[in-house]
Amino acid sequence: MLFCHPQPESYHQHSASYIREALAPFLKNEEARLMAENGAKRTPFQYILCAATSPAVKQQEEALTYLNQGQSYEIRMLNRKLVEYTDISSKYVKSIVRVVFHDRRLQYMEHQQLEGWKWNRPGDRILDIDIPLSVGILEPCSDPLHLNTIEFLWDPLKNASVFIQVNCISTEFTPRKHGGEKGVPFRIQVDTYTTNEHGEYVEHFHSSSCQVKVFKPKGADRKLKTDREKIDKKTPQDREKYQPSHDATLLKECSPWPDALNLTSHSTSSTPSPIYHSSPTSCTFTEGNCSPNQQGELFMPSCSDHLLPSSSPQDTQQWLHRHRFSPFSRLFTSFSGADLLRMTREDLIQICGPADGIRLFNTMKGRCVQPRLTIYVCQQQARNQPSIKPGCGEIYHALYLEELTLLDLSEKIATLYNITPQQITQIYRQKTTGIHILVSDEMVQNLREETSFIISTIRDENTDGYHVVLK
Repeated sequence: MLFCHPQPESYHQHSASYIREALAPFLKNEEARLMAENGAKRTPFQYILCAATSPAVKQQEEALTYLNQGQSYEIRMLNRKLVEYTDISSKYVKSIVRVVFHDRRLQYMEHQQLEGWKWNRPGDRILDIDIPLSVGILEPCSDPLHLNTIEFLWDPLKNASVFIQVNCISTEFTPRKHGGEKGVPFRIQVDTYTTNEHGEYVEHFHSSSCQVKVFKPKGADRKLKTDREKIDKKTPQDREKYQPSHDATLLKECSPWPDALNLTSHSTSSTPSPIYHSSPTSCTFTEGNCSPNQQGELFMPSCSDHLLPSSSPQDTQQWLHRHRFSPFSRLFTSFSGADLLRMTREDLIQICGPADGIRLFNTMKGRCVQPRLTIYVCQQQARNQPSIKPGCGEIYHALYLEELTLLDLSEKIATLYNITPQQITQIYRQKTTGIHILVSDEMVQNLREETSFIISTIRDENTDGYHVVLK
């Protein structure tokens, strides 16, 4: 059933200058000139979230939008009518809207985080679609297995509008301590697909996203008011350091979410997409210690997928998509692996901009991010068990910390035992005298490289969590 309601005139009142200004960060140097000369290369879609941006964001940072939990917000999908739709063979396109983590560390733990939320909120969804308010959408669907996604069809020759509700709040994914914790940011991302020769919506066409934080009902309004009052108290010179607040949020073009690459790979090749799959290892806690049913190494991102000089242009395109360089794939359409590897760091910075240029150069050269601290942990009960082989001691697991914070340590321990960080109430360090010291960011920063600990747990009588003790 197609939901058709009168569309407001404001759909058609977006000037071209506003669009160019909003998309300026994505039109770098030569690419900007080519796109200005040839309008047919410009992406036809534009998505706008009808919620105000925060005025307390500095100029060089990404815009941030505050949302209220459970409130319906409109996402307008606009046809800019700047190009002919020669790349779209079907009448409709399929868009998938998803709420994901902005922090890369939480993205690696997405499965555990969402499972923990599902356990605490049975029957609820992270993202819902408000069908009665939506305009011009067809076959809206909420997959019960994916609580953070919705999908629907719409006609690209007409403007459409979907109303979404985000039912989780940012502080639900931060370790609870004493109240007042800073919530984690999310991303609202829209990935759009067209049909292949078999009529399946698997061909990725366009992606855009924005950064948001979700508060309890009316919390976003209070936070926005507080930010405005904070900026109003600053001097005119200091105000220039911050972005102006806008009544609506323009979703910026971005790389497709890995699921989009996975859909495309099913129809074009068997190359796996870079999606993190959690370990099937389960964990069973008993009083005084913890024991995972299976033992495994902690997940570390792979650096083995190198770009080779022998890579064809098609292989190079797939490599760019796998490593989230899709916005630049059109620039390097005819480049082979050898062509791209000949480019210097300065060349890539000039073409892609400083941030993406440096990342692309390091990825091509196979430079892995080294952890800032490595520690080793061993289960307490393993010390009383006989060695697996003669001459062998206890079995330790390596924890690699990218940030010297208590939060990163909690996440690594949770990942090791396949539990959510929220189940870890506190972390203590036991000295030889028997006293327990509460672990803080400062203590983590002062740990020595490759320090070894015996790890045990104590059940928290007030919650369903556990106290972790490092000896």
